[in-house]
Amino acid sequence: MKKLLFLLLLSGITRFGYAQTPSCCHNPDGVTAFAALGSQEEFRMEHKNPLPYVYQGTGGAAVTFNTPDGTPASGFLFKAKKPSQNYLFVYHEWYGLNDYIRKESEKLYNELGGAVNVLAIDCYDGKVATNREDAGKLMQAASRARLGAIMQGALDYAGKSARIATVGWCFGGSLSLYSGLTNGAQNIGTVMYYGMPEKDVSILKTLHGPVLGLFGNQDKSINPAVVSEFEKNMQAAGKTLTVKRYDAGHGFANPSNPVFNEAATKDAFGLTSAFLKKTYGL
Repeated sequence: MKKLLFLLLLSGITRFGYAQTPSCCHNPDGVTAFAALGSQEEFRMEHKNPLPYVYQGTGGAAVTFNTPDGTPASGFLFKAKKPSQNYLFVYHEWYGLNDYIRKESEKLYNELGGAVNVLAIDCYDGKVATNREDAGKLMQAASRARLGAIMQGALDYAGKSARIATVGWCFGGSLSLYSGLTNGAQNIGTVMYYGMPEKDVSILKTLHGPVLGLFGNQDKSINPAVVSEFEKNMQAAGKTLTVKRYDAGHGFANPSNPVFNEAATKDAFGLTSAFLKKTYGL
């Protein structure tokens, strides 16, 4: 019955809707707009191919979970040291769930004292790109219906009592915000690093929890004008948004990117840590 309901809801979605709020007649466009950037050479050129890295941590484990469309999804989970209803959903960059994301997930897990279940969600079903051309293709090919099913599956996996915050970078920054919308009243906070924001105020009004946005003023795609519009729209929606702008480019927090800005990354991580600790009451 649940699967049938999900498919019926999707039948009315032409862009990227979310099953949690079927009564809404609008569909969020941030993820669609971001994915379209993959076809633009200027955007691709803002990314350098990631440097090789092999994750050597031991605290996390691969997990699978069911989704409403019937195809299992996967992720990498750092389980809280003690049973907890607190979850952090981590959304990867356009490259996919690679070892850098596993490392960053472990870093967040440790920063939160092991008190939060940290789930890095695989939005590409096992596919990982090692260069910007393939990353652009994966991002454009990501089915909006499948992304929605994965997010709903992750929400179901966490459970009805879970308190969920989200974080993501690049494409994952947009997915983090969309996941926050999907999580409904269970969402308690959203962190987005240089992701394309949602522009529809009526959709933003349905968002629960505050948002921390971290952006680079040198970003040619999610540029200062886009960020300013997001601030205006969030204010119109009556939502809490904290924005920090850095003199940095797109992908500034990715250590595998030659535009990596160590100072901005350190400051942004500090803000992320403080935001999440406050959100979870740690």
